[in-house]
Amino acid sequence: MKLRLYALIAAMVMFFSLNYIVARFALREFPPAQLTAVRTAIAATILVAIWFTRRRPKLSPRDLLSLALLGVFGITLNQLLFALGLQRTSVAHASILSALAPVMVLLIAAPIGQEHVTIRKLTGMAIAVAGVGVLQIDSARQAIATLSGDAIILLSALAIALYSVLGKRVTARHDIVTVNAVSYVAGLIALLPFLLPPPGFSYTAVSNTAWLSVLYMAVFPSVLGYLIFCYALTRMTASRVSAYMYLQPLLATVLAVPLLGEPVTSSLASGGALVLAGVYVTERG
Repeated sequence: MKLRLYALIAAMVMFFSLNYIVARFALREFPPAQLTAVRTAIAATILVAIWFTRRRPKLSPRDLLSLALLGVFGITLNQLLFALGLQRTSVAHASILSALAPVMVLLIAAPIGQEHVTIRKLTGMAIAVAGVGVLQIDSARQAIATLSGDAIILLSALAIALYSVLGKRVTARHDIVTVNAVSYVAGLIALLPFLLPPPGFSYTAVSNTAWLSVLYMAVFPSVLGYLIFCYALTRMTASRVSAYMYLQPLLATVLAVPLLGEPVTSSLASGGALVLAGVYVTERG
């Protein structure tokens, strides 16, 4: 049983880490908005199909509205900003900055009483912010990682943080398949206008490699990865599960070197270490 659980966690980390690499390949041919819309459409279709095979709970209009809002923040905004940001920054920066989501959860949840701020948590946030500052040395030196791209990735992390805080109550009342299926459908509805190809872009001109990249993003991180994450939370503590997630930025950065030719600089290594250390201290404060 433990072997299967750890194998699933290893697969989950790999799914999320490879998502950054695969997305860069997809963005070579897809505009960010169209990539997000197609990815969401595929994931929504799969999740709804899974949902219909299960015992479907009754959802009140209030529940539907809450889940729809989650879809706007966690799906539409998060994934659209992710694609826009990754187009303008490196895989290393994107994966490291995305790891700041737990810090943003604390900043949002503390004023409404969901979290308590301690000296240790403040110290962790300060360390993480210092790491973000060090990372910007890379942005000034190379075109692959830009300040605008990093800022958009931070907004993407903020969107998922809002999703986590706003969804805490509604997700406690419904199973994870229901939450994800309704959220993805709502996210897709918001993205429907972007399914239309913009001037100069044609779906028929997209290569098989790019289509397979979008399919991977929809199936593995969007559906399987998150379902494994939620399954793991039922078998071990959240702190242990999140500890494995710290491997994601490291693995994504390592994979980006041979697959995308991204350089590893001293400021990337030191800034990334500070961000991850700060997030670790914050989560355990």
